[in-house]
Amino acid sequence: MTGGLPMEVPAPGLPARVRIHEVGPRDGLQNEPGVVPTGVKAEFVRRLADAGLDTVEATSFVHPRWVPQLADAEQLFPLVRDLDVRLPVLVPNERGLDRALALGAREVAVFASATESFARANLNRTVDESLAMFEPVVARAKAEGLAVRGYLSMCFGDPWEGPVPVERVVGVARRLADLGCDELSLGDTIGVATPGHVAALLTALGAAGVPASALAVHFHDTYGQALANTFAALQHGVTTVDASAGGLGGCPYAKSATGNLATEDLVWMLHGLGIETGVDLGRLTATSVWLAEELGRPSPSRTVRALSHKE
Repeated sequence: MTGGLPMEVPAPGLPARVRIHEVGPRDGLQNEPGVVPTGVKAEFVRRLADAGLDTVEATSFVHPRWVPQLADAEQLFPLVRDLDVRLPVLVPNERGLDRALALGAREVAVFASATESFARANLNRTVDESLAMFEPVVARAKAEGLAVRGYLSMCFGDPWEGPVPVERVVGVARRLADLGCDELSLGDTIGVATPGHVAALLTALGAAGVPASALAVHFHDTYGQALANTFAALQHGVTTVDASAGGLGGCPYAKSATGNLATEDLVWMLHGLGIETGVDLGRLTATSVWLAEELGRPSPSRTVRALSHKE
């Protein structure tokens, strides 16, 4: 499809393989202005799995009043749970965990904030109160044998508070790890991170006993820095990167947040570096073109536009 491009030219000191944590069906679709039909969502998840993505975040068990775009979690999950891929789901509290367990979910995620302002906007709680709410959720999930991911938002900047001190992020991350989260996803929710900042945070986390092997990165491309920031994370040993097919998504509680790092853009860079992903870029691009047609607008991913235009 691309005539042997991108040409593989490895760079020293990078991992041999990266696991892409695909967030399009959850983080992408939750920010759509309209509600995508359940059948389309299920087909989206299936096509992503068929493209070789082995981790696809399926949905969120938040109260429908807060995220109406994902109100069909009970209807959606049974349509995709037979897939031979990891299908993590978001659970905000014990009620959400109950709903996820009832449907056979094997991986869940909680979502915390490094800043008080966003904790209030997103969870209507302080940082301390939100962590207290997550404690029984994580404990129960672990007792049930589930894998637990902890999302940490506003790691690099906050629309209300401005710069976020590295030591504050490290402190909250350490507390999430102590609760029992198997993996922490560091979120650049409004896309203001730069590579030096990423390196500084990862170095500080390592010094605090949170190794790169327990971390994922989740960048938004608001200022065009997502791939540069990802490269910096790879240089520091991170091997899990969150991305959204077609660049879908933002954040419903942070209006300055634009789309997530596009999975296709990430795959193009990784494959050019000779890093294995297991993803078939052609199938993935076709999936994003299909979904863009369903949504009635073009994909914001540069790679999707380039490859689909060539075809």
